[in-house]
Amino acid sequence: MPTRPLGRAGVLIALATVSLASFAFATTAGARTPNPKPMVVLVHGAFADSSGWSGVIDRLRRDGYPVRAAPNPLLGLQSDGATVRGFLDSIKGPKILVGHSYGGAVITQAARGDPDVKALVYVAAFALDSNELLSDLANRPVAHPLPPLPTLPVQSKQPDGTTQTDIYLDPSHFRARFAGDLPRRVAADLAATQRPLSAAAFASKLTVEPAWKTIPSWYLVAKQDQAIAPDLERFMARRIHAHTSQINGSHAVYISHPKAVADLAEQAARATATDGART
Repeated sequence: MPTRPLGRAGVLIALATVSLASFAFATTAGARTPNPKPMVVLVHGAFADSSGWSGVIDRLRRDGYPVRAAPNPLLGLQSDGATVRGFLDSIKGPKILVGHSYGGAVITQAARGDPDVKALVYVAAFALDSNELLSDLANRPVAHPLPPLPTLPVQSKQPDGTTQTDIYLDPSHFRARFAGDLPRRVAADLAATQRPLSAAAFASKLTVEPAWKTIPSWYLVAKQDQAIAPDLERFMARRIHAHTSQINGSHAVYISHPKAVADLAEQAARATATDGART
């Protein structure tokens, strides 16, 4: 059947349709696609494991943030820092790095020189300076010091014949010193399942320039902390020029107040978002 020639009106309509389609394509192609939200990487500390982050993970996911918990062997700062750095290198794109307690010392070591780590978030955590021993920082004089943690050393023979000493927090004091704002049963479970810190870690020294000197930092002070003196936490937060928040929480603040921890991580993500990032 022969095709009927288009009239003048038909030609104009066809041209308009082509022009609109071309404009829509050009507009879509030229628009900047927003970047995804940064990955939040969580690093636990001593006498704990990654399961304690579950409440924080739930809230971050609810707000659209991808999240991973990094392995922390608790063997010593250099070894643990290398493990976490390898984990970070396996994740492409921007990251927000969160550390609790001893995990703060680990992220200070691990994030050095990593351009993809956009912010450091310290949660009642150690923030070491160059060549500073963990034990020296823990024992730094403050206005309101805490008594030493009641710990239990456990020794084991290694395959090479050497002896390794692991340090546990005394379960009978666990709730009072670590998790005072958690239910007794929850604190008892945490005490029973705690992972020890190698005694060698107490003698760990930061061997690189601290990551907080080049990466923006946030700090959550737990005002009821009985494991790290709140005054020491405030000192560390001031020293690293962190954006600081305070909350009435125990050392286990990441478990008892997961929303506050997630909110601080998201605040860090928004503040350090690159142009076009969607946070």
